[in-house]
Amino acid sequence: MRDPARTGPRGSEAVFQEQVVPEIDVLYRVALSITRSHADAEDLVQDTLLRAYRAIDRFDGRHPRAWLLTILRNAQVNRTRRRRPDLLHDPDEVTRRAATTEDTRAQPEEAVMAGVLDEHLGAALDALPVKFRQVVDLIDVSELSYHEAADVLGVPIGTVMSRLSRARKRLRDHLAREGILPRRRM
Repeated sequence: MRDPARTGPRGSEAVFQEQVVPEIDVLYRVALSITRSHADAEDLVQDTLLRAYRAIDRFDGRHPRAWLLTILRNAQVNRTRRRRPDLLHDPDEVTRRAATTEDTRAQPEEAVMAGVLDEHLGAALDALPVKFRQVVDLIDVSELSYHEAADVLGVPIGTVMSRLSRARKRLRDHLAREGILPRRRM
């Protein structure tokens, strides 16, 4: 049951500040892992926050992160349905990735190997089917729990665990084929 003092416009704002605002960073990380674009992630989070604000009076106060991730997932599904396929990739995103700063304290060999690993790992991630790549992004990159990732994707936790295991195996195999990791012996 909702607290009567928390209903109405002033109460809704307090609930929003208390329950939603602390989750914005998580929402952004998840949105970025889903969209793979900073601008699209920001738009998706903004859309999610707007929807959450409009529905805050119907929120029961339990599990705000799961509630927000469900809103985010539904907003992304709606955005994807409306969007036409991209014909060109954003060249600015490529430039931003190339311009990332490196650790100047690292030895030159370490910097080169880190760049090689990043390049091969990025290629291995891109080669994964979307359902596997999303799970890796959510759990290994955005550091969500299995339960949170399952909520975002709308699948059972067991499916998330299975996809993550298979994705990690594919990544290891890809890196082994490229000579970055040693081949495993059976």
